[in-house]
Amino acid sequence: MLLKGRLGGKLRPPVMSGGANLSYSRGITANTKESRDQMTSYISHLECTICGKTYPHEQLIGISPCCEKVLFARYDLDKIGKEVDRDSLVNRPDTMWRYSELLPVNDPGSIVTLGEGGTPLLKSVNLAEKLGMRDLYIKEEGLNPTGTFKARGISAAVSKAMELKVNGFTMPSAGNAAGAAAAYGARSGMETKVFMPQDAPDSNKKETLVAGSELNLVEGLINDAGREAVAVAKELGFFDLSTLKEPYRAEGKKSMGLEMVQQLGWKMPDAVIYPTGGGTGIIGMYKGFKELLELGWIEGKQPKFISVQAEGCQPIVRAFNAGAEVSELWENASTKADGLRVPHPFADYLILEAIRDTGGTALAVTDQEMIDAMYELATAEGVFAAPEGAATLVGLKHLLEQKFLDPNESVVLFNTGSGYKYLDLISGPQNG
Repeated sequence: MLLKGRLGGKLRPPVMSGGANLSYSRGITANTKESRDQMTSYISHLECTICGKTYPHEQLIGISPCCEKVLFARYDLDKIGKEVDRDSLVNRPDTMWRYSELLPVNDPGSIVTLGEGGTPLLKSVNLAEKLGMRDLYIKEEGLNPTGTFKARGISAAVSKAMELKVNGFTMPSAGNAAGAAAAYGARSGMETKVFMPQDAPDSNKKETLVAGSELNLVEGLINDAGREAVAVAKELGFFDLSTLKEPYRAEGKKSMGLEMVQQLGWKMPDAVIYPTGGGTGIIGMYKGFKELLELGWIEGKQPKFISVQAEGCQPIVRAFNAGAEVSELWENASTKADGLRVPHPFADYLILEAIRDTGGTALAVTDQEMIDAMYELATAEGVFAAPEGAATLVGLKHLLEQKFLDPNESVVLFNTGSGYKYLDLISGPQNG
């Protein structure tokens, strides 16, 4: 089923008056030329995560041609260490582009931004007291543009693609990534075609249409939508933004980790609890912490990465418990947390590596537990979390009960999106 936004077709770039630079109208705004000049990437090449073969970052590449697996962006860390003062970053605009040296875009004029990043790291007071914890934090990603952490990854990928003169974008999505792709596609002025399961949330369908993207509803799940998106991208010469089937969304998600440790005074927490669908956030942060450690900007060992999935779709949990290096397709995937309904993550091997290498774990929670935790987070801390984010609180409770986590450890829960995307899960006032 094909639906189009009111604009339809190719979007027109915004018209600027007074001779303004069009590139900067899409990029970093309301800051000085000096701050723009600071925005220099030290990206050096792309690298296959299986065999290590390298590829030029100056070409649009999706997966590695050699192994058909995830490509990582690599940076000249030695040069960054010599030329960049970590403490100077605090004086830059409070967005994810503050970390431009470790992001993949060379030309600041190609950056497509809506102000993503700079989200608060909230220290829990009431929940921490209730759970007997000393250092419990909530990384509130629901305050990003389009209401979720997806804005970070899409901004990075769209910006790099714009630098490399892309023709347009395709995006398969179970929900929130669709809205983000549509918004950043509109901002970039590029045609964007979105592919979603027919039963994806109406809110995500509407935000895709209102931003003028073409919406294609597909029978099946995200994997089925992904196949169509790839085929259309190949046919039209568009850049496909599928999760970890291009190198740059992970770089945007990486900024969550860079930002978190800076907010903690350049210290890593003991554990990160993260809701896992495609797993880009875990993979990106794990990669980012490695880069910071190599730079000497942080010390110690990486936090335990803890993956939380839905009971009705838990391929990573099953693979972790079985000691497998890759996951198997989860049949008949079902959950009210649409971001967790990813039955076979493309980068499963990297998610499992991050969990095992850091001494983490993986567990599944029920939909009802997530919904109950949405109420608890809002009531106790004022954070209206999406069910995916609320799942991290459920996971924390289970792991405290199992003694896997100690109440004296510092723990960060990632709320990856706003509960406003899921108002249908909240009971309304009773009449009479």
